[in-house]
Amino acid sequence: MVRPASLFDMFGWMANMPKVSWFGGLICAGFLVAGFAPAMAQQFSADIVMARDGAAVPAGRLWVRDGRVRIETPELPNGFFLVDSAKPSAYFVRPATHIYMDARQSSRFSQLFVAVDPNEPCRRWQAMAELAGLTGKTDWRCEQAGQEEIKGRGAEMFRVTSAGSHQFVAWLDRERRFPLRIKTADGTVIALEHIRDEAQPASLFELTPDFRKFSPEALIDRIKQSDVWVDEPGENGSLHR
Repeated sequence: MVRPASLFDMFGWMANMPKVSWFGGLICAGFLVAGFAPAMAQQFSADIVMARDGAAVPAGRLWVRDGRVRIETPELPNGFFLVDSAKPSAYFVRPATHIYMDARQSSRFSQLFVAVDPNEPCRRWQAMAELAGLTGKTDWRCEQAGQEEIKGRGAEMFRVTSAGSHQFVAWLDRERRFPLRIKTADGTVIALEHIRDEAQPASLFELTPDFRKFSPEALIDRIKQSDVWVDEPGENGSLHR
């Protein structure tokens, strides 16, 4: 059985090389090591702009760090979304009350603008849709439909379908591992503008221990067990608890 070569085995031969050749070999080795390093999403921030029928309006802002996304929208000024497609998880956070809850279907941004694998983007999008309760366990398909340039950056275009129906079209930035533009089935275009590649504070994406999770279902269950809850009358007019 052939033993896989270690880094020492791969680079040990450079010790006996002439100086110039050794330097060239070191550069090649650097490329080899870089090729083995895991790809990570870049850190950046951007404005979200929504357009339909030619009219574009600001729709929010987002921040990205190591695959995690924070999204703020004007429709929900008292909180923000925290999304991690690798888990997957999507929460709506209300800082003033120190609570957070599952985002579910409260914003399509938390389902679409997530970090993805450029070689298999559908897997993350499908997971976020299932997390939101929008789809069953049907397989999603991402069909590559060419490349386009968006504001000087190359973007790969994907047509996304599920169970034979059209979901959306995405323009994916392979380097950032993130969509630059989404066109939904109703013709709405949601795009990232004024992208700033810069380090993002970890605190933007963290929930401190004093935050507690709010569950509407748990609240309803507690109410049902209290004297406040009254069931609908039965067929004979009697009340059931």
